[in-house]
Amino acid sequence: MKIKKLNIIITLGFIAIIGILIAQLLWARQAYNLEDKKFNQKVNLALLEVAKKLSGGKTSFTENPVQNIANDYYVVNTNNEFHPVVLEHYLRTEFTRFQVNTDYVYALYNCHSDKMVYGKYMSKNQESPSDKVINFPKHKNLIYYFSIRFPDKTTYLVSSLRFWYLLTFALIIILLVYVYSIYTIIQQKKFSELQRDFINNMTHEFKTPLSSILLASESLSKQNIVQENPKLQTYTSIIINQSYKLNNHIEKILNIAKNDSSGLSLKPQKIILLPFIQEIADTIQQKNENVTIYIEIENSLSIMADEFHFTNIIYNIIDNSIKYCEVKPQVVISAHKDSKGLYLKFKDNGIGIPAKNISDIFEKFYRVNTKKTEDINGFGLGLFYVKKVVRQHNWKISVENNTDMGITITLFFPF
Repeated sequence: MKIKKLNIIITLGFIAIIGILIAQLLWARQAYNLEDKKFNQKVNLALLEVAKKLSGGKTSFTENPVQNIANDYYVVNTNNEFHPVVLEHYLRTEFTRFQVNTDYVYALYNCHSDKMVYGKYMSKNQESPSDKVINFPKHKNLIYYFSIRFPDKTTYLVSSLRFWYLLTFALIIILLVYVYSIYTIIQQKKFSELQRDFINNMTHEFKTPLSSILLASESLSKQNIVQENPKLQTYTSIIINQSYKLNNHIEKILNIAKNDSSGLSLKPQKIILLPFIQEIADTIQQKNENVTIYIEIENSLSIMADEFHFTNIIYNIIDNSIKYCEVKPQVVISAHKDSKGLYLKFKDNGIGIPAKNISDIFEKFYRVNTKKTEDINGFGLGLFYVKKVVRQHNWKISVENNTDMGITITLFFPF
């Protein structure tokens, strides 16, 4: 994905989440205001009923007896004397009826002493907090009245809206995770591009002197003085063979770097397994007479695959079986099918792979840290390439250790 497109997607995603978060905060604020308004309405209705009962059953007032002085402070005019016990009874009854379920404290005005006489702190927990100081200022124009405060009103409203605040908190967490994920993706993309550029530059720098070495070595091998001297022929042959081997490694690195950026180009065609694999096995055995390859595949079995890449898969698997073997290498290639698909197995007698490392062997540049590995040249790209080709074909690959020695690699071709 190009950087420009990635930046557009990141920006749009970030704007969308910020927009949702802002909308959620506005909804939460609106919900709080509505809950506050609903609470005030219930308290006003309940106190109005209390005022009517304390006023001797009068159902009409010249003005509303309930005054909302502050957010949590109410003053109720009764126009009549009343007893604190009666007031407490009516408050309990009406608040229960109108579902006002939060703590409150009341006080009534004593016109004889010109003071506010405090009542009890009415709590759902039946306990009065000793550390709270409740202030009840006197009202200038009223004679018979009582005041009431809701010290925990804000806490009560917030608790009734906890779902909204939990949702807002979850959105904030999602936003933080999104930002962190995008940051990680960008860092990984930069690292991947840097790594790919380094590999391309490194391999191209190697190709030029290597080509010169190959040309010079081949010219040298054709000289009469070299052809007449067996030792010089041996040395020249070693130079040429090792140069070709190094050239193959460089080509492999270049192909993988290219495939990382553009993907593999596949040309699937029908391949009959037995003659195809037999030809590869014969070529390998001609180069290394110490290797024994057994093929147990029926003549009728075939698959659809890219011939070039499938050849490389088989060669890489067999080559690993030969390199990582401390005895005479033996590879058994077998195939069978069931209702799900066809299974192609490569069983060897090598040193095996520690169980904890099996899941990592297909990673780029990964090599199992063993003494045998240190003695073998390589970049850890063979099985990475195999895994990439398998995925591109929509096949599956698995590895398991044998009960005695060696490993078995299984390729699964679904129908």
